[in-house]
Amino acid sequence: MKPRLLSGIQPSGKLHLGNYLGALKNFVDLQNSGKYECYFFIADLHSLTEEFNPKEKSKQVLELMADFLAAGLDPKKSVIFQQSQIPAHSELAFILNTLTPMGELERMTQFKDKSLNPNTPSSKAIEQSSNRTSPNVGLFTYPTLMAADIILYDAKFVPTGDDQDQHLELTRTLVRKFNSKFPARRSLGEGGGNPFIEPQGLHTDIPRVMSLGDPLKKMSKSKPETCLFIDDSPEVIESKIKRAVTDSDSVVKFDPDKKPAISNLLKIYSSLSGQSVKELEHDFSGKTYSDFKSSLAKLVVDHFSKYRAKKKSLLAKPKSLALSLNTGSKKAAKVAEKKMAEVKKKIGLAL
Repeated sequence: MKPRLLSGIQPSGKLHLGNYLGALKNFVDLQNSGKYECYFFIADLHSLTEEFNPKEKSKQVLELMADFLAAGLDPKKSVIFQQSQIPAHSELAFILNTLTPMGELERMTQFKDKSLNPNTPSSKAIEQSSNRTSPNVGLFTYPTLMAADIILYDAKFVPTGDDQDQHLELTRTLVRKFNSKFPARRSLGEGGGNPFIEPQGLHTDIPRVMSLGDPLKKMSKSKPETCLFIDDSPEVIESKIKRAVTDSDSVVKFDPDKKPAISNLLKIYSSLSGQSVKELEHDFSGKTYSDFKSSLAKLVVDHFSKYRAKKKSLLAKPKSLALSLNTGSKKAAKVAEKKMAEVKKKIGLAL
């Protein structure tokens, strides 16, 4: 039996190149490797922890489903589902909350960063409660919902960015805690295995894509002018790449410490072309940054041409998208409900 793999993406607007290289492209590669039983989901419950427009949320869910399919995910090869369609996610998350000390959640870097007053001048002030805003409880318990997402499907592997490593480690801690507190009991015919599987993380070669405007900051949709969205028009892609910042000299060479800007662009080029950075350095030896960026722009435009056309076609048939997502959600629900029945039996809630 193939090991099960699970990961999700939040429906919170257009996907950018960082989302694609750090997650979606990896999802497709993992699916097509034939090594895993793949479960990929639209994390719409997680997306509620940030400000959102209710009228836009359902559109965002269908658009992300279109992104999944246009990029190459196949419902015949992977189970693709919507998190909120399966109540077991929220149910198990609450049970895990009862096993999680508040201190474990308070130390989560992502929670502290999003809770911090944006005017705070230093990272030291993260620990000063007087400088905190008042985040919603959903943001605080985000990691236990993520743990529930993973545990429900007995996922052995979780492809994720390095910004989620801390959350995944908490999941592993909760798995060990639950298995220790509620072990399998042979006297009840449960066998000798642990109730929960401890997941392992899988990273891509390029877990972070940096901003086109500041190579020291992660690419973010909050600054669209320095962010490459994968469904940007060819004209917009060319304009953004041509305006991308470069380093002081004009040598196309990979050196993250001394030349972070061109190094970021080289990583992007390498990830999309399949060429190594060394090969690219050789190909662009003696050429200017302008030459390199023109070539990169053409590469990005060509790479996503079929994706853009397919996504447009998919979005023209929203009912078909919804049907495909509902079908995948029903498949996932059967697995999740079976796990929840096991959990309830373990903790004494099954009558």
